[in-house]
Amino acid sequence: MTTPDLPEPSERTEAEVRLNRLDRRRDKIRREIEENREGNHRVPTWVLALVLVLFVAGWAYLILSA
Repeated sequence: MTTPDLPEPSERTEAEVRLNRLDRRRDKIRREIEENREGNHRVPTWVLALVLVLFVAGWAYLILSA
């Protein structure tokens, strides 16, 4: 049930919806970049790189030894 005193909300155009999404996405990316630049990572980058190298080396060993 609607109240007669309040006007109905205007319809948003497709362009406005896209612009709002784009703005929210840009803000999210900007915040993420700022957080990454602060350097407060839970796991150091070198540890992640080491895990990746070990995983690829183990996978290669399994492929070549089969």
